[in-house]
Amino acid sequence: MNEETTASPENKRNIWIRGLFMLLMFLAFHVTATVLCIVAVIQFVMMLLSEEPNERLVLFGRSLGQYLRQIADFETFATEEMPFPFSDWPSTY
Repeated sequence: MNEETTASPENKRNIWIRGLFMLLMFLAFHVTATVLCIVAVIQFVMMLLSEEPNERLVLFGRSLGQYLRQIADFETFATEEMPFPFSDWPSTY
């Protein structure tokens, strides 16, 4: 009744590979968050000048937000699906 579960060498190797991908996705998260901040500042300036948001920036910001969500899900083991560039870029609604 007392079964010990030992991790096989392949499972340990897979977790190290996933750790490497997690590190890469962590870097992608920070770059994307910086881009999102830049888009937000540009959108703010556009609102000051034209009093309406730029629709392309709205859609781009929405897709960046979805991408950040995909990275967060991957980083926290909520999903095994790897985000862009290992899968498609998230589409906007």
